Order: sequence, then structure tokens, then C-alpha cells
Amino acid sequence: MGHNEKTEKEIEMPLVYAAGAKAFARIEDGEASLSLENIGARTIAVAPVNPDIVYVGTENDGIFKSGDGGGSWDRLSGAFHPRITSLAISPVDGTVYAGTEPSSLFVSQDGGESWRELEGLKNLPSAPKWSFPPRPWTSHVRAIALSNENPNLIVAGIELGGVVRSFDGGETWQDQRPGAVADCHSLATHPKRSSTIYEAGGTGFAESEDFGDTWRQFTDDLEMRYAWGLAVSREDPDEIYVSAAAGPMRAHGKGFTDAAIYRRSSGEWTPVLEHLREFPYALVTDPSGSLYAGFGGGDIHVKENGSWKEVARVPGGLDAMAVV
Repeated sequence: MGHNEKTEKEIEMPLVYAAGAKAFARIEDGEASLSLENIGARTIAVAPVNPDIVYVGTENDGIFKSGDGGGSWDRLSGAFHPRITSLAISPVDGTVYAGTEPSSLFVSQDGGESWRELEGLKNLPSAPKWSFPPRPWTSHVRAIALSNENPNLIVAGIELGGVVRSFDGGETWQDQRPGAVADCHSLATHPKRSSTIYEAGGTGFAESEDFGDTWRQFTDDLEMRYAWGLAVSREDPDEIYVSAAAGPMRAHGKGFTDAAIYRRSSGEWTPVLEHLREFPYALVTDPSGSLYAGFGGGDIHVKENGSWKEVARVPGGLDAMAVV
């Protein structure tokens, strides 16, 4: 990993789900049980009311759903698109949303049995200009944020196109919001601060206090600003973590990334892990205050009481992670 912090303390892990190109992993006590092998698992959503209900979006095979925490899977027959780039489940009413490439957003109100496209997203004035630099003829819905109180509030992050907002369940949309990072990589919310959304993107970090209507960017003391992974402390909505590199080639290219994980508290960014060999694509926190980092090579490390330890590895790399 490129750091020297170690601990001999045995870490008691919660249940962790991880997804990558070669497998979905259910990780308990450091042991990974693999499934959905070699289908290109890319994104995860866990039902707020039942952690055994898991949705996985894939690179070219649509959406899979498990009702037993990854023990068995069904490919959703109502799948509408092969390339799924984001998933989210409303904590209010259980509605499931799926973002795709090319950029579209679909909704299911029956647990994934049937889906309907929210066509208003593609009617935005900026939509013809959305473009993903490695494949400039397309773009995708990279992230979805849903309100903890109002099921009609949706914010979607387009890579690369902006952060857009709907207040009527996705039927109509407001175009790129002022102050948001246009190159959106991650969005996060917090149950203790229902009006706040956090964003990590290609030029740094931004925050909205009115659920995505207006934004402020906080990057002055963020040394590296190509931000990707994003997590917020379960207890303190002002304690925020992002992973970042000097630029996209460093983050996603071959070789040493020199990436870092930063923590923002009391309004200031400070590094918690630096000079990393691999890029930390996924950051999540658990109720105990521990921070988990999932790396591009498949390693999962946890920071507890100031020290880091490797707790699991997903073969073939890692793209997304969830702590139950």
C-alpha cells in the first residue's frame, strides 16, 4: 500500500459487501465468499430495511438481485440496459433507481421486477454536451443521491456533465447546479443532516446545504483535487473523507498512483494516508467510527484507533463497497 502503519489488534469487522470486475464478495470476519464471478460487478445498493437484499449493477449484464446477502442471485428479467453505472434505494419508500451508460435514469417501485425510464433527464439543455473523456461519444450517471425525508428529491451526478436535481421523483429536472463539481464521481448524504449532500469530483469536493439546489466547493487546502471515493462519519456529519490523486492518469493509469485519503474536520483537510501505490476507489464508514478503504487491486483496509490493517482482498480488483 505504501504506508508503514500497522496494528496487531484484532479488528472485529461488520459485514462488508464489495464488487469488482471478477467477483462480488460477501466479507465476514475477513473471509470473502465470492459470487457473480467474471461478470463485471461495478456498483452496489443495499436495502435500508433489510441488509440481505442486495442489488449489483454490472458492466454489460444488467442488474442482479440477492435476497440472502449474496448467497444466491437472480438476474432481473425486467432489466432495461446492460451497462449499469449507479444504483440507489430510497430510505423513505424503498424505490430503486439505476443509472446507466449512455446517461439515463430508470426507476422501479416493485423491487426491481419492472422498470420505467425517467426520460426527463435526457431532455435537459446540457444533455447533448455530456461527454466522458475516455469515450467522448458517451457519458454515464455516475452517482445518485436520495433524500432521507422526501422521496421526490433526487440528485444525479453525470460523468462528465454536471450535477442535476429533481424535486418530483425524476419526472422533471433542474440542470447543472451552481457551484457543483461538473465531473461528478461520488455523492453522499447523512441521516442526521437531511438537507446536506456531499460530492467528490474531478476538481475536488463540494457540499450543498439545500439538497443539491446550490453548492459550495471546499478545495483550498486539499492538496490533490482529483477526488473519487467519499465517506462521511456515521456519528458526525462534519467529518468527511475523500480519496484523491493528482489527476485522472495517476488515479486510473498503470503504476504508482501517489494517491491519498484526506479527512475534513473543523473545516480543514488533513491527510490520513499518503503516497499510496494503488488508488482507493471506495471509502465507507461503520457505526463504530472505523473507516474502510477499498483499493483498485482488490485490497480492503480498515482504519481503527489511528492504525490501518488489511482485512480482506477481492480478486481482480474493487470498484464499490458497502458496510452493513
